[in-house]
Amino acid sequence: MVHCVVLAYPAQGHINPMHHFSKLLQQQGVKVTLVTTFSYCKSLQNIPSSIALKSISDGFDNSGLAEAGNWKVYLERFWQVGPKTLAELLEKHDRSGPCITSMILNTRLADDDDEEDDGLTQFNNEECMKWLDDKPKQSVVYVSFGSMAVLDEEQIREIAYVLRDSDQSYFLWVVKASEETKLPKDFEKKSEKGLVVGWCSQLKVLAHEAVGCFVTHWGWNSTLEALSLGVPMVAMPYWFDQSINAKLIVDVWKMGIRATVDEQKIVRGEVLKYCIMEKMNSEKGKEVKGNMVQWKALAARFVSKEGSSHKNIAEFVNSLFNLQAACRELQNNSC
Repeated sequence: MVHCVVLAYPAQGHINPMHHFSKLLQQQGVKVTLVTTFSYCKSLQNIPSSIALKSISDGFDNSGLAEAGNWKVYLERFWQVGPKTLAELLEKHDRSGPCITSMILNTRLADDDDEEDDGLTQFNNEECMKWLDDKPKQSVVYVSFGSMAVLDEEQIREIAYVLRDSDQSYFLWVVKASEETKLPKDFEKKSEKGLVVGWCSQLKVLAHEAVGCFVTHWGWNSTLEALSLGVPMVAMPYWFDQSINAKLIVDVWKMGIRATVDEQKIVRGEVLKYCIMEKMNSEKGKEVKGNMVQWKALAARFVSKEGSSHKNIAEFVNSLFNLQAACRELQNNSC
């Protein structure tokens, strides 16, 4: 049997897509082991039994990034410790059973019975879904900047007051525990107007009929999720590929609008307010929503059994089985 090790970066927005990918491989007859860090595994509340889950060390086995203090220290230590402990895991598997013939990496470091769960989660998702259930259709602005972005206190303040003071929309805002202290002192985290949570199931939120706009950093996972569910986007790109993603989505696919920064690299409240209004209520927003409907239909076609995504996964799996057969033949000929 072909055995794949899938190495996921220890952040919620990265491990869940890799978990879903692992399930797709498993459906094609591949044995899958999903690997992340000891510290992240300790924090998981919900671990489906369909995929084997193993751990490696990031050098901060008690609490990961919180123990390291900052991303620079964390990633430097991870590069020192991670490859060694991963090699030990691979060697252990090699001794105990079938050879691991392929490893798929989530490179962020530089459908089955549990499909309805939240994947591998650290948090309870019930509160925000109940809150959304009470809101009118397409009335909520969902705000999330992923697992890794660290916003300035000034930027968080600008976002907070725009969301709070809007008289035309509600808001659901994901703010990491490490950034809650940056919220303005007079800002309520839970009210009739809005809700601040430490995490939520993004796929479930984006699929909810109450959500009418997504303010995002435009990481690729978030972008694909919004695209596949037909939710218009406001872009506040933070780093890496996100500015390129923003240009593609705004200028080519025409599915969103980019919030521009000032000379201090801050998106000011009036700019963000304008962008949200454009997506929620304007004629341009209606055009974007029309484009999103088309892209949603295309995405559904791509991931169907006859679609290119499904076919690509099948071809990938076939290549693994062919490689395994070739390796066995080579071993037999050398005997």
